Amino acid sequence: MCIIFDTLQGALKSERPLNVVFFKTEAGHEPVRAWLQSLPKEDRKTVGGDILSVQYAWPVGKPLVDSLGDGLWEVRSKLDNRIARTLFIIVDEEIVLLHGFIKKTQKTPNDDLDLARRRKKQYRQNYEKE
Repeated sequence: MCIIFDTLQGALKSERPLNVVFFKTEAGHEPVRAWLQSLPKEDRKTVGGDILSVQYAWPVGKPLVDSLGDGLWEVRSKLDNRIARTLFIIVDEEIVLLHGFIKKTQKTPNDDLDLARRRKKQYRQNYEKE
């Protein structure tokens, strides 16, 4: 893999970025896409830019990305007056976006973690069927 140093971004970049896939429910709904579309334009731009950085520079560490354990990761986006988290897994050179939310407490809420873990399990089960 060829790596390029981008002086404008100040980050290592891969020539071939990872693809991004939105988790789909059985009904075909893409919850992360819907969440992103519900955000104000500037917030959407920030979160999207952070995901793009992960695509080109994976693996990435803090402060942009943190491990939540068991192959679950979070993109940590700082918005004007709040913090967004986008939870994802990596499967065969693809970033699978599982869950997105605005963080209201210091610790990631268990409900959000549990939802992402259920989606991860469902995605892996469906992925293995293909």
